Amino acid sequence: MNATAFDTATSLDDRRVIIKRDGSGVEMVELIWGLQPREPDGRPFTVVRPEGRTFPTFRCLIPASEFRHRSRGKHYRFMLADGDWFYFAGIWRPAMRDWPEAYAILTVKANEDIAPYHDRQMVVLRREERMAWLDLIRPESVLLQPFPKQTYRVDEYHDEPRQEAFAL
Repeated sequence: MNATAFDTATSLDDRRVIIKRDGSGVEMVELIWGLQPREPDGRPFTVVRPEGRTFPTFRCLIPASEFRHRSRGKHYRFMLADGDWFYFAGIWRPAMRDWPEAYAILTVKANEDIAPYHDRQMVVLRREERMAWLDLIRPESVLLQPFPKQTYRVDEYHDEPRQEAFAL
């Protein structure tokens, strides 16, 4: 498995590997980030607040080694303090009308390490929690929580110039 950095400013048409249930098995597929907007000209939504909701189906995992976020003109990377890679808790939707199969990541209130940079964070699951989310072995209310303080290492980094995505 290749767990890579996840940049929150990534292009919505950028495909990423997710892990989801396929009948009785598990499969890795590449999907775009961003579920179909409710309004015809709306922006796709890339994150979903789980408060007051349940996700009995279409759960997925997004492997990552770190996540990156821009705050007050600076670039930050967030990694687990122990250096391990992890998964984001996500949901996916099958292709509908003119929208391809896609995924979004669940968010919760930021833990104390991330709160100085943003008020919310993507739900991070440790590797040993992957099947608990995918198969809902443990209650969502237990899994969809921020980690305690000192779980993350935060580093400032300097963004490398990159070419914007374009379509042919």
